[in-house]
Order: sequence, then structure tokens, then C-alpha cells
Amino acid sequence: MENGAAQPVIVAIDGPSGTGKSSTSKAVAAQLGLRYLDTGAQYRAITWWMVSNGIDIDDPSAIAAAAGKPEIVSGTDPAGPLIEVDGVDVAGPIRTQEVTAKVSAVSAVPEVRTRITELQRTIAAGAESGIVVEGRDIGTTVLPDADVKVFLTASAEARAARRSAELKGADLATTREALVRRDAADSGRTTSPLAKAGDAVEVDTTELTLAQVIECVVTLVEEKRAER
Repeated sequence: MENGAAQPVIVAIDGPSGTGKSSTSKAVAAQLGLRYLDTGAQYRAITWWMVSNGIDIDDPSAIAAAAGKPEIVSGTDPAGPLIEVDGVDVAGPIRTQEVTAKVSAVSAVPEVRTRITELQRTIAAGAESGIVVEGRDIGTTVLPDADVKVFLTASAEARAARRSAELKGADLATTREALVRRDAADSGRTTSPLAKAGDAVEVDTTELTLAQVIECVVTLVEEKRAER
């Protein structure tokens, strides 16, 4: 079936850091003619805004009170997804170590999750051709009726190696410790924790190449389209 004639499909890809979510999601979206949304970038964007505006990250009530203030715009082009806060391109600033260290605390605040979840649902609903949405609670909370749900996993060692390579030679042990801490924070939060949806297909990427993971997800989506 040609991409242009294909029915819209919503694909939810969840999993912890370092499993290949972003690379896989962007490639699948590009290959299948779908839009793409990096929900982690949205949480990083609101965290960046909080830090930039002097909000106390250790005070959930202060974060909650400010949650509705920043204007966040997310582009959905898999070739170059835009992320803006109050009209400023923050694609670079949101990837700093400072934001990475604070994003779990900010995203655990219910008011922040409510605000960002509504934004994500609006974007997904407006994607006429369909969309690949990656995050940590997409299949369970944001888009529980997604057509295809995938949960990517990998060993902590493999994830740390990938992440330290992305960070251009960051210390492996330090990176692994940070990932394990982030996993615990994201899985343990009360509101929309990181979790595998009951109907999600789990893919362990530890021993797989990126191309193999992409092929696996593309096949799942094409099988779903063929059922219609």
C-alpha cells in the first residue's frame, strides 16, 4: 500500500532512556510517512523554562503554580522536529546535563503531566496521516487506544554505553548510575509512571542493531494496517 493511501495509524513507543526510542521512532515515522512527536523533549522544554525562570525544582507546589505559563510548540517533522518555548528554539538547551538532572522531578508533578498530556493528545489527534509518539507513558496514559504499542528495553550496560557514546565519551559508570536513578524516579512516580502497557509488544534491543529494531516496528505497523 502506498504511504499516501494508507490509513492513519497511531504508534506509541515507550521505554527508558538509552533503548533507542528516538532513533527508532524518527526512522519509523520517516519510512512510513507518519508524523513524529518526542514527548520527552516537551518535558525537557518545560524543565528548561522552570530553571531559566528561577522556579525552585525542589518545590512541587512552585512547579505546579507555573506549569501553565510557558507556551510550548512541538513540530512533528521526523527529519527535524521543532521544539520552542515562548517562541525560542530550545532544541539545544534542553539537552544540557542540568536539564537532564532535573527533568524527572519536574515531570513527576501532576499539574505538569496534565498540561503536557493534553498537548500531546491534541497533536496526535491533529496528525492526519498518523503519528509515532515516543515517551514513557504513551501506551498507558497519553494514547491508551494507540493502534500499535511498543515497549523498548535493553540492559543497563547497553543503555549506558549508547548514552555515553551520544554524550561524546562521558564516563560509563557515571552514565549508568544516572540512568538507573532516572529509571527509578520515572517508574516510581505516582502520576503516569514509566510502565509497559498490557497490550504492548516488548522489544529487547540489547543485542539488536538499530536497523533491526526499526524493521521490527515497521513490520508491526504494516501488519496492523493490513488488518484493516
